[in-house]
Amino acid sequence: MSEVNLIYADASCEVHHFVVGPIDNNVYVVRCLESGEATLLDAANEHERLLEVAKRLGVTSVLETHGHWDHIGAVSEVREAGIEVWVREEDAGLLPSYDKLLEDDSIIEVGKLRLRTIHTPGHTPGSICFALENTNLLFTGDTLFPGGVGNATFEGGDFATLISSVQERLFRPYGGDTLFYPGHGSGSSLGAESPHLEEWVARGW
Repeated sequence: MSEVNLIYADASCEVHHFVVGPIDNNVYVVRCLESGEATLLDAANEHERLLEVAKRLGVTSVLETHGHWDHIGAVSEVREAGIEVWVREEDAGLLPSYDKLLEDDSIIEVGKLRLRTIHTPGHTPGSICFALENTNLLFTGDTLFPGGVGNATFEGGDFATLISSVQERLFRPYGGDTLFYPGHGSGSSLGAESPHLEEWVARGW
């Protein structure tokens, strides 16, 4: 599959990654090997390519990490194709349409796989991360990047809230060996980033 990379695999699941749109948004597909069912994180852009990948990999749902324009550009088209779109209530009004609301600390079942929701406001009020249970993988949207938290200067953003979300909901409960994949750019581990939290607080971004 052109420019779609397999970035993780074990006996039960695969994670595929590709980049779309004018500001290089990451799109991830988490696929259950037993059932063939998959979910896609952020219907960001390039809907024709995105739908081709979704059809190939068995995508039945889209989970939106938040509602900023660059993460939702293909939402209408994926819904027209019969794929359900899920989003947090606080960001739902930013989408052209959606199907279901994501609750905090709940389980989204993808075949035999389980994705746990982690509400992490600060970048937007409805920002949400996903932990793939029985792995050490997190998907952080624009909440956490290598080298710092996301941009909190957009409307609805709040830096103190974002720092608290990352500290209390990601760094504190998840181990240092946890790998995270953000909404743009490369991933990292919580162990590599958590020692720098106070530096980020001091610099204010």
